[in-house]
Amino acid sequence: MIDIKDKCKIALVQAEPIMFDKTEGLEKTLGLIEEASAKGAELIVFPELFIPGYPIGMNFGFSMGKRTEPGREDWKKYYDASLVAGGEEFAKLAEAAKKAGAYVSIGFSERDAVGGTLYNSNVIFEPDGSYKVHRKLKPTGTERVVWGDADKDFFPITDTPWGPMGSLICWESYMPLARVALYQKGITLYISPNTNDNPEWQATIQHIAIEGKCYFINADMIIRKSSYPDHINEQDAIAAQPDMVCRGGSCIIDPYGHYVTEPVWDEETIIYAELDMQLPASCKMEHDAVGHYARPDVLKLVVEDK
Repeated sequence: MIDIKDKCKIALVQAEPIMFDKTEGLEKTLGLIEEASAKGAELIVFPELFIPGYPIGMNFGFSMGKRTEPGREDWKKYYDASLVAGGEEFAKLAEAAKKAGAYVSIGFSERDAVGGTLYNSNVIFEPDGSYKVHRKLKPTGTERVVWGDADKDFFPITDTPWGPMGSLICWESYMPLARVALYQKGITLYISPNTNDNPEWQATIQHIAIEGKCYFINADMIIRKSSYPDHINEQDAIAAQPDMVCRGGSCIIDPYGHYVTEPVWDEETIIYAELDMQLPASCKMEHDAVGHYARPDVLKLVVEDK
């Protein structure tokens, strides 16, 4: 492992998205980047699908072999609010990262620049404004009626002063081979934009931090029933949700599996921490899942990366 910078000042954003509105969502994101930067953050991390929000509980009119026109209208509204990588919104986010002098990770609904498919994606901007996009390999459950399987951008890695950094989105972390694909690239910072506010997820992220000997950045969001706009057709499904649809639970786990910051529930906040970046290497003395604690003569992972 190359020599790395000792400390990483991180800002983990747990916030409520502006649902179905990329313009207001972008403005809120830019404001939060500026706020975190003012506190000296070198790495700023946002949740899954922060722009234009994760439409929990909606089905967009899909049922087995059927769909509805009101559902199609809602999907088109979401499509219109999604971002094209490299588009106008990206230019503003890149400029914000440059101004902050920070690495910025943001979950967004990606609209394909050529076709009509949406992707559940995450982008990491570098302090020079360049960026890499990761598309979710396999949308989970009925997410598949909204977003397509990744067709590229499988396991991009961003080289940082603190070592390689990558992301897996939400339940991608339950794909063991996907985790290994990141471990093989030497990640020290494992970013997980997600909407998992269930207690079992906390056990999962502690396990992964220990397994990968990396920092696990658990980025969740707050969604309230009131977050959904009135112009959505699917009001019955929204009305059936609890007042707090997604409770958050954002936190940071160290390579020992310990909480650097405890989970935060039911509130918007920015979680600040200073990470000891010598830990990922020192923890590998006794366990390196893709090094001395591996058996490449018995087990081998082949990644068809694009």
